[in-house]
Amino acid sequence: MLEDKVTKIFVSIDDFVKDLDHFALKKQLLGDTVKRRNRKSKLSLSERMTIYVSFHLSGYINFKRYYKELVCQRWGHLFPDLVSYERFNQTQNALFVPLVMYFNSRSLGSCTGISFVDSTTLKVCHIKREKQHKVFKGIAQKSKGTMGWYFGFKLHLIINDKGEILSFCFSKANVDDRDHQIMTVMTKELFGKLFGDRGYVSQKLAEYL
Repeated sequence: MLEDKVTKIFVSIDDFVKDLDHFALKKQLLGDTVKRRNRKSKLSLSERMTIYVSFHLSGYINFKRYYKELVCQRWGHLFPDLVSYERFNQTQNALFVPLVMYFNSRSLGSCTGISFVDSTTLKVCHIKREKQHKVFKGIAQKSKGTMGWYFGFKLHLIINDKGEILSFCFSKANVDDRDHQIMTVMTKELFGKLFGDRGYVSQKLAEYL
């Protein structure tokens, strides 16, 4: 039952959040250079992270619909201090860093000796609106993937033969899959064989691996 999973997810995330240095975390938030009121949300950081993680297990595609239909209407007893969707949306920028830290420290699989590497595009807007885009202005980049040109970022992933994520990394869209720095960080805990498509064919990378 999904509600039981939500409770287990919350317990795991809450244990992780208790170990965080909140002051150091605040300093790492992306784009946190503008002075703002920073009004505290009624929902705790653990609750907000749980809601986001549970979205990917819910079967919903649209987050707004998921929040209003499932979270607000059926999970009110799990989150008694729920805020409106608009208010929740205003605080989502503070979740990126702790979520990445949580996944990296608590949710990765174990290397089995057989690993697979690949990357996927993370579009932030339609390529025709890249000049008007403001959220990731100066950070997102334009690049060409297998489906054509896009504007945004790239997600690099390594999984084992069980489908478990072993390592991940975010980069600008125009960063090569064979980037030595990224591959060094992602493969430092791996052993055995690493498989990838022809986009990873590189003499320098082959010598390193």
